[in-house]
Amino acid sequence: MAYFLVKLIPPRPTFVADMTAQERDVMLAHQDYWLPHVNAGLVLVMGPVLDPKGAYGVMIANAPSLKMLEDWEAQDPALLSARGFAFENYPMPQVKV
Repeated sequence: MAYFLVKLIPPRPTFVADMTAQERDVMLAHQDYWLPHVNAGLVLVMGPVLDPKGAYGVMIANAPSLKMLEDWEAQDPALLSARGFAFENYPMPQVKV
């Protein structure tokens, strides 16, 4: 298992303030999608970050591999919605829990 800092980049910097009803539904589906991973201990924390330059989502994941994490992300309703979301993954080689 390996730890990763995962950043979900929304389609625009103002997304949190001006998301449409359809985008809100996508975000609820996104949260629901990751909840089993949280319950299984594979996602330790997740949520929005209200950066003044533009909000984004963040999570700390404990995945078997980067490939497995990317496979999980590929099934995320945010990515499947084709609304311009993107993930960035950063390995965390020396995590203390």
